[in-house]
Amino acid sequence: MLMNQWLARWFKHIPESLILVIGRFSISAVFWLSGQTKVSGLSIDIISGTFQLGWPHITPQTIFLFQHEYALPLLPPFLAAVLAVIAEHVCAILLLIGWQTRLAAFILAGMTLVIEIFVYPLAYPTHGVWLTVLLLLMVKGGGYLSVDERLKRSTV
Repeated sequence: MLMNQWLARWFKHIPESLILVIGRFSISAVFWLSGQTKVSGLSIDIISGTFQLGWPHITPQTIFLFQHEYALPLLPPFLAAVLAVIAEHVCAILLLIGWQTRLAAFILAGMTLVIEIFVYPLAYPTHGVWLTVLLLLMVKGGGYLSVDERLKRSTV
């Protein structure tokens, strides 16, 4: 019990802003890298340092996957692919900089639920982790080190 109390006191010193920036960076990387697998013509990976600038276009393999493996009810495969690519890239950037954090997290949480329910229902351990981070960002926002916070402070 004494060890738990000591750990609890120590963990309270971890800044919330640090947790939120790590969460934003990590979950944005998950979706950015996923989006990058669906396009060619644009490749940006800041960690590996690989850059190929150009106009992105959805690959034929992506269309095939959305027609067969990711087949969603109610959405035509090409439209689903376009929406997924846009959401993964745009929301990843928004989360990375912390602008419209709650909205971007909400969109990606919805996408995660669709993937879990309709595409990979047995991937709940992975999707549960994604949803946990996204829910944290929806509840807390981007934190002190975000554009959202800077805009909020500049209007007060």
